[in-house]
Amino acid sequence: MGRLKVLSARLSNMIAAGEVVQRPASVVKELMENAVDAGATQVDVVVTDSGRTLIQVIDDGTGMSPSDAVLCFERHATSKISTPADLENILTYGFRGEALASIAAVAQVTLRTRRPQDETATQVVLDGDGHVKTSSVSAPAGSNFAVRNLFYNTPARRKFLKSDTVEFKHILEEFTRVAIPRPGIGFSLSHNGKEVLVLRKAKSLKFRIQDIIGRNVVGEVIDLSADTSVVKISGFAGRPDSARKALGNQYFFVGGRYFRSPYLHKAVMKAYEEFIPDGYTPSYFIFLEVDPHAVDVNIHPTKTEIKFEDDNVIFQVLYACVREALGRGSFGASIEFDREGAVEFPQAGKSFQEFKGAQFAPSADFDPSYNPFSDSVSQAPAPKSDAAPSYSGGGLSARAQDYGRLFQQAPSEQDALVVQGRYIVIRSASGLMIVNVRRAWERILYERALGALTGGGHVSQTALFPVQVAVGVQERMLLEDNADLLLSLGFDIRPAGEDSVSVNGVPEGYSCETGKVERMIGDLLLILSDSGTALEEVMRQKTAAKFAMLGSVNAQAPDSPAAAHHLIDTLFACDNAEFTSNGRRIVSVLGVDEIEKRFN
Repeated sequence: MGRLKVLSARLSNMIAAGEVVQRPASVVKELMENAVDAGATQVDVVVTDSGRTLIQVIDDGTGMSPSDAVLCFERHATSKISTPADLENILTYGFRGEALASIAAVAQVTLRTRRPQDETATQVVLDGDGHVKTSSVSAPAGSNFAVRNLFYNTPARRKFLKSDTVEFKHILEEFTRVAIPRPGIGFSLSHNGKEVLVLRKAKSLKFRIQDIIGRNVVGEVIDLSADTSVVKISGFAGRPDSARKALGNQYFFVGGRYFRSPYLHKAVMKAYEEFIPDGYTPSYFIFLEVDPHAVDVNIHPTKTEIKFEDDNVIFQVLYACVREALGRGSFGASIEFDREGAVEFPQAGKSFQEFKGAQFAPSADFDPSYNPFSDSVSQAPAPKSDAAPSYSGGGLSARAQDYGRLFQQAPSEQDALVVQGRYIVIRSASGLMIVNVRRAWERILYERALGALTGGGHVSQTALFPVQVAVGVQERMLLEDNADLLLSLGFDIRPAGEDSVSVNGVPEGYSCETGKVERMIGDLLLILSDSGTALEEVMRQKTAAKFAMLGSVNAQAPDSPAAAHHLIDTLFACDNAEFTSNGRRIVSVLGVDEIEKRFN
């Protein structure tokens, strides 16, 4: 082992940078928080190449003196801590004095700053190698930090940055976390010369959330309020019927600082028990106020994890607060879970007329001498439609039965009976064939999506009246980045303003109803944000399955025997008409023997 030695200040700063500056978004976060602490009323963020080339943060805060402008880049230089006791009374963002030193160690930084009482501004230039140049310049009051060529002197770190889309997504997340709890401050964000977000001072917290996340989210929340001796809680939680299948728009803040807490997230989810299905997560924007002495914000380098002294009490108060708000809104009775797995058959009797579209009762006439397993089966007539070849798979196909062999004669449109828009019942040679409508669409759309993802293209139907959906800036950019993929699948979705999209076309079979289109967009965002690392073919199949599931929910149910017959023809034109991509049965044949047993 070599002799111990003290690391140089430059090397120490580069090591510290590994904790503080993990990616361009880390720089944006630190500089924005410094601007807020400086009392700024306007903070502008300018980014080029997702932060690789330039990150610039301009504020109109108090500015710095010439001496402080140089000293701020020294490690542990801070105005917020003088004694150990000060650590227990921290009410601001940055306080350890590591951020600027760490940034300057892995980038080329230029600072221009001026206090309102000073006639000239101070410019400090650091080249990343420890060289500092200072000069007097003309500049408005406040501070202007320009960080160029991030990780230029640590190529290994730069190499592991993700794509521009991913890195800018992280920048937008950090920008949002700082901007949400500060409605009294104006913020703006531009990328590659294009304005992404322009947030003027908002009248209230709700208006700020609306400006960032979107009008649709604000319209789906309920107010939270609780005031105890331990914690004061305020903010908003999403209506149960707006919950989604993935995390998104879940925010905790304490003293205006964003933090993550799986423990408190469990308190919120516990409050939603019996209100939302398993696997769904509501949106929430929850603000906590506690005694600064009862919270430790210094347990993690990025300060996104904190520790409360009375975390058990806060858990219970938060649970009770959310539960009370949900109860006040009386949401429990309005929740309807997916009952697709509960098969329902029409019951004969006085209620039979409730099944709309049923113009006749299906006949159970049959030929007792018919043997579906004999060689004569091959002589059965083919169906009218030539779009229904035989199909492979288990069950029916294992008995060598294709579409034509299920019927004594070619089925007519009048043979199809639609039951509550969920099932199609049609007469077959051995009894009744029952088709699950939703699963039929799922199979059809799976094979169409798989074909589109392998370059086959997809048929799109143009909406008579385009539907505009407010999604939020980040989600709008995600849809815009995937526009080519969506178009190949039949989705014509285009930007319409800062936080909205216009749905001009959907794949064939999808509903164009406004409500269904809005839910479809939410599910599309879920699919697109779910990145995977599996083999390309596996990913194609998984993606196709997700789009098929989405389509089956949004597809139009057959509203006539003719539409039902067309759906059956389309289903049996698939490579596998009996099972969905995840193995769920689509078609079931109810034999005459089984029908007779129901009357014994």
